Amino acid sequence: MHQARSVEQGKLILIVDDEPIVRETVAINLRREGLKVVFASDGLEAIETARSANPDVVVLDIMLPGMDGFEVCRTIREESTVPIILLSARGEEIDRVVGLELGADDFLVKPFAMRELVARVRAMLRRAKMVTAAGEPASATVEPARRPGAPVAGRAQLDSGRIESGDVAIDVPRRRASVAGEMLDLKPKEFDLLAYFVRQPEIVLTREALLREVWGYAYHVDTRTVDVHVRWLRQKIEDDPAQPRRIVTVRGHGYRFVSHVVD
Repeated sequence: MHQARSVEQGKLILIVDDEPIVRETVAINLRREGLKVVFASDGLEAIETARSANPDVVVLDIMLPGMDGFEVCRTIREESTVPIILLSARGEEIDRVVGLELGADDFLVKPFAMRELVARVRAMLRRAKMVTAAGEPASATVEPARRPGAPVAGRAQLDSGRIESGDVAIDVPRRRASVAGEMLDLKPKEFDLLAYFVRQPEIVLTREALLREVWGYAYHVDTRTVDVHVRWLRQKIEDDPAQPRRIVTVRGHGYRFVSHVVD
């Protein structure tokens, strides 16, 4: 078995689609990667299977009989942080935005290349593994990368797994974040994105770099995913999201996290 697949082998993927041919085709390709699969053909069955099987990733079609994929996504997200990849036959931006707002981690438009779906599933598994590892004492001792001479405000506190930059504090093991002592209500991907920003204070980060490091994508995908999550994050950490001072846009490049906000 190829080394890149070893950490993912045996993981369980829930495939939710009312078309048998789609379920079977996706299953064949995932099994080739050493992954296990379970199926659901409608919304209620998807929720029940997610509860009983405890999958590592959910691949969820939006167009389902009865309860649609949006409602399934919302219900699963209320109960679990399992990565969810939404599938849609429509490429409309509103579907993507609604899905992300409901807690989905990724969005793929039908028809899609099976290699791309498999790559995205594997990216979700790698990201979940990294998040789990971040809660372990050994992983909390890793010093974040920064430029020579950059402020140490984003330095990890090695004894507690705590990261601070200015008035933003991240408790990595407990997956909690606060601004000026006020706790934030963050979705899983919002937390991952903020934690990465705080680890890289004052460094200009491209959208492609954020997709690679936070989402785990090593290939080109729609960078609007980053913009949407940054917008949501600003609504929760900025005094005025329309004039952000913590996560600022660097035109033509990406975003920069400001470690010390001056009033």
